[in-house]
Amino acid sequence: MKGILLSQRKYVLDMLSEAGMLGYRSSDSPMDVNSKLLSDQGKLLKDVGQYKRLVGKLNYLTVTRPDITFTVSVVSQFFSAPRTTHLNAVMRILRYLKNAPGRGILYSDQGHTKIAGFFDAYWVGCSFDRRFTTRYCLYRMKFGVIKK
Repeated sequence: MKGILLSQRKYVLDMLSEAGMLGYRSSDSPMDVNSKLLSDQGKLLKDVGQYKRLVGKLNYLTVTRPDITFTVSVVSQFFSAPRTTHLNAVMRILRYLKNAPGRGILYSDQGHTKIAGFFDAYWVGCSFDRRFTTRYCLYRMKFGVIKK
């Protein structure tokens, strides 16, 4: 298929190397569906630097890996006081990335010449913690000119 593939394969491999996870087995999903992360679950991390670096890098990676966006938003909620369970969740995301480090977004060539972008911020759904949810989508559109 012809087109442009946006992938951050080297970035993912560098993250796995930094975390010492190149030898770990991969995971089929970025998060365990039966677990719920809580703010008071697990022991507080003594060194929060690694957690913050990895979550920041994962957040950057979501630009080309929308499949991890939800999971990264979940682990980002514990940025101020991360615990061992939160770090384990980050490691699970990294093991998922190891499964296919070159996965990305393919913009296939279909003759489209214009790009339209839409952005939405949603404040009402998160009134309990005064946070908001954002969404965006990009479309490649083919515009024609009608002549009379």
